Amino acid sequence: MFSRGGPVIPVVRLSGSIGTGPGLRPSLSLASVEPLLARAFGFKAAPAVAIVVNSPGGAAVQSHLIHKRIRQLAEEKDKHVIVAVEDVAASGGYMIAAAGDEILVDASSIVGSIGVIYAGFGFEKLIDKIGVERRIHTAGSNKAVLDPFSPEKADDVDRLKAMQQDVHAAFIELVRDRRKRLADDPDLFTGAFWSGGRAVDLGLADRIADLPGALKEKYGDKVTMKPIAASQGFLRRRLGMVAPGMAAAAQVEGVVGALEERLLWERYGL
Repeated sequence: MFSRGGPVIPVVRLSGSIGTGPGLRPSLSLASVEPLLARAFGFKAAPAVAIVVNSPGGAAVQSHLIHKRIRQLAEEKDKHVIVAVEDVAASGGYMIAAAGDEILVDASSIVGSIGVIYAGFGFEKLIDKIGVERRIHTAGSNKAVLDPFSPEKADDVDRLKAMQQDVHAAFIELVRDRRKRLADDPDLFTGAFWSGGRAVDLGLADRIADLPGALKEKYGDKVTMKPIAASQGFLRRRLGMVAPGMAAAAQVEGVVGALEERLLWERYGL
């Protein structure tokens, strides 16, 4: 597609934590971004699709599904994918960014955190203090693994760490496959994160640049950016009416979800 004599580049903005999310909490998932990606890659005459990423991470599976869908569409539609990182592309956010053929960052962007984390709470001392007895009945010896109201067991932790190692190895393989000029740095896959400039030095990003300037440099001064927004119908389904009986539960889930997302952003000082 061309406008004013120049190409039109569709731009998809992917911002927020990643995961299916409880209740009405907005988050990035394959289901939520698929319509946007399909519309963007559907611009037949567009030589490229731009994706703006601003995410502290979240669910590993949803991050991988979004990454794979971007690559599938890029290959099917023969499109160059330009990713522009705003404040942060960390953990699952970086996994999505790695779907780009070219990754642009700001000098102050936060990039990396190639690792896997599990965080939870232990409430067993609290329920003892307030006089609550925990009762668990399972069919299957591992159904109560990492129960937050029971003492932590070494075997449970070992099982969790083994699973994390598998997920981490897959993440590393994905990054090595997508980024061909990675620096030989011992901290690269430790979960560490860096500024945009340092990320370029490490090979996690290609250059410091803003998206409008990069598109003009590549496609000429007459290039036009076309934002791809969610349809009103989709927004109504996500934010529309809630049955009265579900209102209280939705509010509780919303508060919990907001706290979880706040913690993800605060890890990077945002």
